[in-house]
Amino acid sequence: MSSENFNTFLRVEDLRKSFGGVRALKGLSFTVNSGMIKAIIGPNGAGKTTLFNVITGVFPPNTGSIAFEGVSIDGRKSGEIARLGVSRTFQNVEIFSRMTVLENVMVGRHIQSRAGIISTGFRLLRMRREERQIQESAMEFLQFVGLEHRAGELAGNLPLGEQKLLEIARALATEPKILLLDEPAGGLNTRETEGLAVLIHRILDKGITVVLVEHDMNLVMDISDEIVVMNFGEKIAEGKPKQVKNDPLVIKAYLGEEVDYSNL
Repeated sequence: MSSENFNTFLRVEDLRKSFGGVRALKGLSFTVNSGMIKAIIGPNGAGKTTLFNVITGVFPPNTGSIAFEGVSIDGRKSGEIARLGVSRTFQNVEIFSRMTVLENVMVGRHIQSRAGIISTGFRLLRMRREERQIQESAMEFLQFVGLEHRAGELAGNLPLGEQKLLEIARALATEPKILLLDEPAGGLNTRETEGLAVLIHRILDKGITVVLVEHDMNLVMDISDEIVVMNFGEKIAEGKPKQVKNDPLVIKAYLGEEVDYSNL
């Protein structure tokens, strides 16, 4: 898949973020083009999750800029960024464990709610109609990830693999244009990881651009169009999978001399 056929969707320029004396991001710059899967890799502590947190408004950047579809989003609140079409999952699964699986996805779907506060307060006809629509739509997203049979169960009772699928369904329920997945394969077995790869391609087929932070290098090399490699908050390499896996700086900093990709 050639990046020349894409339009720039997300642009990160000279992004810097510090926590006290720790510089988590040090002048990071890259672009994500529409219709691609872009992976962000690097060793633990490289700043990958911090990057996602800054992009999605969890933390403001110290300096630098983030533009989504040409609109500046750096420093905006998370809800506002989500309404613009940027959604994410988390490295440590964040679900409402005492709510049902369906209710979890409905929470994500409510970002699209149009019922005003007066309608909501008095449970007027419009609000009740919209609530039914939200429930129906949430079920469709559960079907998309293969969890419709779990709809009525407590989310906390799901195994890890299904909790990750639930989090993806909830993120998709916000109708994102770009989806940021933070280590979605972490803790999954081989079969679950293979299913995840299929799901990510299906998400791409829905017209949703994907940015992926992941440690599973087989998954990354298999599905990514482009890869950014981070180390100590800086970008040390960027390119297509074949370019990145042969980069000496990447091998030294992250992949390791012992990693064999001859079968990829």
